[in-house]
Amino acid sequence: MSRSKEELRTDGVSLLGNQHTKYSTDYNPGVLETFENKNKENDYFVKFNCPEFSSVCPVTFQPDSGAAYISYIPADRMVESKSLKLYLFSYRNHGAFHEDICNTIMKDLVVLMHPKYIEVTMKFLPRGGLSIFPYANYANDEEKYQKMRDYRMINHDMYLENINNL
Repeated sequence: MSRSKEELRTDGVSLLGNQHTKYSTDYNPGVLETFENKNKENDYFVKFNCPEFSSVCPVTFQPDSGAAYISYIPADRMVESKSLKLYLFSYRNHGAFHEDICNTIMKDLVVLMHPKYIEVTMKFLPRGGLSIFPYANYANDEEKYQKMRDYRMINHDMYLENINNL
């Protein structure tokens, strides 16, 4: 069943299809929007890959580039992808350490959606000869998601990957 733009907007989505999008120049979780999960009875992953993520060092203000990977099992609400893109773009001039960015993204999405489970991995390109790959995850109070959180945290970097700077 197809829904009109007006029906979508009443479901909390206003950026999708909007030709007059304003891009934040600094960190802005206020741009995030959600819509109803039509498949609440199913457990399934939604995954996003942002290969052109950028921010700045909070001390030197030099640019940091890398990739952001977000995976979650939705509950009642889901993040709208254009709003997520605008949110991630809002980090472009934001000064923060890589580990803080990873945790902030995860926490902002938890507050927004209250997912069953979520994990965020950041893979920053080397600057000064060192890459940083922070990982954070969260699970709601259900035992199976708590077990999943613990298992994935313990095993998230169990196998070495091919490092291709992303």
